[in-house]
Amino acid sequence: MRSSFQPKGRSLGMSNTPHTLGEEFPGQLEAIHALKAKNARFAQILEEYDSVNDRIHRAETKIEPVSQEEETNLRKQRLALKDRIAEALAEA
Repeated sequence: MRSSFQPKGRSLGMSNTPHTLGEEFPGQLEAIHALKAKNARFAQILEEYDSVNDRIHRAETKIEPVSQEEETNLRKQRLALKDRIAEALAEA
């Protein structure tokens, strides 16, 4: 599973998906990388975020349509994961 974490100056190719971690946490990519490297649970949260974010993007672009209710639930899940990431960064 790919990660939306992108160190400065690097690209992971097809990254047209909105709400990547780089967009959501500008200026904190180095902290995200450091925390990901030392905290397996944080790394798992990042993977979950990327997975949910990708599902939302596929739904929005009609690649894999879902019901409005499911899309809303995915958005809520993404927001909760984003909050957990922000909390972990604040505690680091």
